[in-house]
Amino acid sequence: MIRNLAREARPRQWIKNLLVFAAPGAAGVLNEWPYLWRTIVAFVAFCAVSSGTYYWNDIFDVEADRQHPTKRHRPIASGAISIGIAKLVGSLLLVVGIALGFATGRWQTVGVLALYVALTVSYSVWLKHVAVVDLVAVASGFVLRAIGGAVAADVPMSKWFVLVTTFGSLFIVTGKRYAELRELGEDAVATRATLETYSLSYLRLLLSITVGATLVAYCLWAFETAQLADSSVPYYELSIVPMLVALLRYLLILEQGHGGAPEDVFLADRPLQLFALMWLATFGLAVYVS
Repeated sequence: MIRNLAREARPRQWIKNLLVFAAPGAAGVLNEWPYLWRTIVAFVAFCAVSSGTYYWNDIFDVEADRQHPTKRHRPIASGAISIGIAKLVGSLLLVVGIALGFATGRWQTVGVLALYVALTVSYSVWLKHVAVVDLVAVASGFVLRAIGGAVAADVPMSKWFVLVTTFGSLFIVTGKRYAELRELGEDAVATRATLETYSLSYLRLLLSITVGATLVAYCLWAFETAQLADSSVPYYELSIVPMLVALLRYLLILEQGHGGAPEDVFLADRPLQLFALMWLATFGLAVYVS
């Protein structure tokens, strides 16, 4: 039972919550304990509430998941966890996560966590059935993670940082839908209603728009931040290179028929991990060394 409860919490997807560290990291405050511990608490809080929403999402989608070739093996869909137990554990995780927000000493953190829960539950009940709105809703969850880290650490967010997060999230979410539609074909509608509305050509167009917007926004953010930093070494500008290559690599993965589970792609693709580390090292030098 405990193993199934842990599986249903989807710890592999906690990698998405690392966005909580983005704003404090970009602000250069993660080397200071008061900022770091509040960010860690926010990360744990988002892990709890996101797992809680996964429980509730699978409760609402139990019948559709049973028709999916992969999702039917999830603990709730397979019957390994009863609906009653799932409701109890899911609700408990939501309460614990929001309560952890108070530990940061920032009411704004609690507000962002509550908004994330409200958005995610609304998505599970209604928004997921409205084409385009479903993409924006999921992408907004990523943006709220980034905002949650910023308010927990009490650091400002550049407008370009917000745009990079927004367009980057839309790119990942669109890629997920694109991969699902390619993988399941005509059977996709049985597991996700909006896939009947989308076409591969439309989603490919959205991928082109969002990846381009992500790259442009990141370049503008890098150049603007470099001017403010006035560093002798162009670390910010150099960080554009691994960012570009990582985006192109992910596009290739999508065209190869993968990407239905972005967290699995990142955890399995070694070149993508290498580019991410290169970007992290370059950007880290820009923030903490230059």
